[in-house]
Amino acid sequence: MTIQDKPVALVTGANKGIGLQTAKDLAAHGFTVFVGSRNLERGEMAAQSVGADARALQLDVTNQASAAAAADRIRNELGRLDVLVNNAGISHAGKPLKEIGKSGCASAASLDEVRAVFESNVFGVIAVTQAMLPLLREASAARIVNVSSEAGSLTLNSNPANPHRTMFGAVYSPSKTALNAITLAFALDLELTGIKVNAAEPGFTATDLNNFEGTLTVQQAARHPVHLALLDENGPTGTFSSVNGPSRGEPIISFKERNIFYGYS
Repeated sequence: MTIQDKPVALVTGANKGIGLQTAKDLAAHGFTVFVGSRNLERGEMAAQSVGADARALQLDVTNQASAAAAADRIRNELGRLDVLVNNAGISHAGKPLKEIGKSGCASAASLDEVRAVFESNVFGVIAVTQAMLPLLREASAARIVNVSSEAGSLTLNSNPANPHRTMFGAVYSPSKTALNAITLAFALDLELTGIKVNAAEPGFTATDLNNFEGTLTVQQAARHPVHLALLDENGPTGTFSSVNGPSRGEPIISFKERNIFYGYS
C-alpha cells in the first residue's frame, strides 16, 4: 500500500455531467481524483479529460461488491481518501420533463421504476459511503458531499405558490427526500469524528438527467459541491444548501439551528 501526500477524492458518476466537472474542479484544487463510473471505458475517457491526477475507477453504486472492490483499490493504490462526492443518480431519463411528471405521479408510478431510482439515489449512497468510511475515518478532515435536489423538498413542494410542485411525483423527488434524510443520519453518526456530511443542490442544470432541459451549465452546478468538499474545520455539517443557501438565498444553516433541512425532510 502506498500513502501519498496529496489529498484524494472519489466522485461517483463522474464520467459525464456535473460529476465530471466536479472531478475536474477538485483536480484543479490539488486532489488526485478517482473518476467513478459504472462503465470503465467511459470512466477512462473521462479521466483523460480531467488530467494526469485522475484515475478511472469502475464503480456500480447499486452493487455492494463493486463498492467494496473500489474501496480496496483506493486503499491499495493511494492509501487514503479525503473527499467522497456521491453524485451518481438517475431519474426518468429519456422522456421530456412534462412526460416525466405524468409517469411519476403517485397514482400511476411503476413500482419497478421507484425501486430502480431508490436503488441508485438512496441505497447506492449508503453502500458507497459505508464502503469508503474506513478510509475516510483515517483522514484528518474528511468530507462527504451528497448531490441532492430541491425536488425533494417537502416544504417547497407543499407550497401552492410553487409553480413546480406538480413535478413532485412518487419516483425521483422522494428519492431525494430520502437522500436528505440519509445525509442527516450520517452527519449525526459521524459528528464526533470531524467528518462533515452535507447535501448540495447544484441547481437546474442541463444534463441527460433532465434531457438537457436545465438552465445552468455544469461549470455553474459543480461550484457548490466543490465548495462543500473543501470546507474547513469551521464549516457546517448536516446541511442542505445551494450556492445561494438552503432556500431562496438564505445563508447555510445546520440541522441543529432549524428543522431538518429547513423543512427539507
